[in-house]
Amino acid sequence: MPNSQFDQRTAELISSLTESGQLKPFYDITSPMRPIVNIAGKGEVLVLCANNYLGLADHPEVVEAGIQGLRDYGAGTASVRFICGTLDCHRRLEEKIASFVGTPSSLSYVSCWNANEALFPTLVGPDDAVLSDALNHASIIDGMRLMAKSVNKKIFPHSDLAQLESLLQETQNHPTRWVITDGVFSMEGDVAQLPEIVALCRQYDAMLVVDDSHGVGVLGKGGRGTHEHFDLFGQIDVMTGTLGKALGGAAGGYIAASESAIRVLEQRARPSLFSNALPATVAYSAHKAMEVIENDPSIVARLHSNVAAFRTGLADLGFDCTPSPTAIIPIMIGDEAEAIRKSARLFELGVLAIGFAFPVVPRGEARIRVQVSAALTDDHVQQAMDAFAQL
Repeated sequence: MPNSQFDQRTAELISSLTESGQLKPFYDITSPMRPIVNIAGKGEVLVLCANNYLGLADHPEVVEAGIQGLRDYGAGTASVRFICGTLDCHRRLEEKIASFVGTPSSLSYVSCWNANEALFPTLVGPDDAVLSDALNHASIIDGMRLMAKSVNKKIFPHSDLAQLESLLQETQNHPTRWVITDGVFSMEGDVAQLPEIVALCRQYDAMLVVDDSHGVGVLGKGGRGTHEHFDLFGQIDVMTGTLGKALGGAAGGYIAASESAIRVLEQRARPSLFSNALPATVAYSAHKAMEVIENDPSIVARLHSNVAAFRTGLADLGFDCTPSPTAIIPIMIGDEAEAIRKSARLFELGVLAIGFAFPVVPRGEARIRVQVSAALTDDHVQQAMDAFAQL
């Protein structure tokens, strides 16, 4: 039965967002995700907001691999792995992920959100301490909320290494300390100070967890992630990440860690025990995406070149862009309605770059987030710069 108070509350919220210019638009895309997409009612638009960092979402080999997965195994397992079994393609994918990111083992999930929700309540003990960067992804925050109430949770200011060390000293009586950080921070586009964090974790005997969803495929000469960028490949205790960005762009996530940690997750993690396995189509396509990167590192080099061109071009136009090697370039606006207006103007000019406002970012820190892809040609880059020049 309808609830009048609920209906009134939702109507008032939507009305408020509309009147203040903060209502987020949702576009209907009628083509594959690529540099130029077709949007219903608009036509062709240049995409600068996708996580398709290496342009693999419509790569012929990746697409064909997904089709082969459908032929071989159908739409899915229609159950969880411990009940109906694990497909060969899941094991092959997990071996590939572990090799690609530099850990002994890995376990796949239907999303990285699922992976982070599995990790913390399963592996963190009730008397442990967890130290988390203030700007970590929402999935890490929600995963931490599922931990035992007795866990000592501490949030340190973004990339504040002095405060992190102070917390490590303060929590030395706990059985295990866990330091949690994004590799690349999705809204800021900056990189975790991994060399210093790794050194602190070794000094104070703490476990390090890195969510590298926006780093894998992007950073490092081979596109293996933030740890490769800092020459720390194979030196991170636990890594989580997504298959839905640079690694094929479909869906899926993973936890990569020691064999013992993965076995515990298989046995005890609720998202592993109560959610269907990753569809075979994604297992195939993500596996192929990693093969494509390994066989053709020029894709990663092209991404790095495009990132440099974008950052230089935007800076020359006077936009405030914090220096960073990542493919995420936030253009700070401040006012939420203004950020959405500027995004709408770019859309009129044929460029899709989304304005981010509260609650995605803090109030007063609205921005337009540009995301660069290796699939962008020099003409695409120039088209984007022409639009930003008009903006």
